Amino acid sequence: MNKALQALGSGVAGACALTVIHQTAKRVTDKAPRADILGMRAIARTMRRAGGDPPPDDQLFWWSLVGDLVSNSLYDSLAAVGKGDRAWLRGGLLGLGAGVGAVALPGPLGLGTRPTNRTRATQVMTIAWYLAGGLAAAATARCLARVGEERDRFVGPEGARA
Repeated sequence: MNKALQALGSGVAGACALTVIHQTAKRVTDKAPRADILGMRAIARTMRRAGGDPPPDDQLFWWSLVGDLVSNSLYDSLAAVGKGDRAWLRGGLLGLGAGVGAVALPGPLGLGTRPTNRTRATQVMTIAWYLAGGLAAAATARCLARVGEERDRFVGPEGARA
């Protein structure tokens, strides 16, 4: 498997882990971060500034969810870029950075602070869950790298049987 596909697959795994955590937790606790609301606000604001009307909230939710999955997949794929033995460090730092950004940036960006910053528990969950997404991407990157190494050992780097 080529490196770009490995990286993208790792990013998708990290984004899916983060999204599953977010969507599950919001059904369990009212303190859960609501990144989906931030996404909905960002999309609606952008559409209004462009002169359009945003869709109803139920459609806007799905747009936000898809946008989160795509953007987080691309972002988390960076955990797989570079030397494989550093994937854990990259994934952890990427996740930590995204979590801190999700707490610190919505207010200054005009998206409100309540979705990720309303309580200390919300802040901690936000950072922890983005960290979990980055680490899931790193774990996937390491697994895919090992699978690639085993394949190369078995069939050779050019795909011909050794």
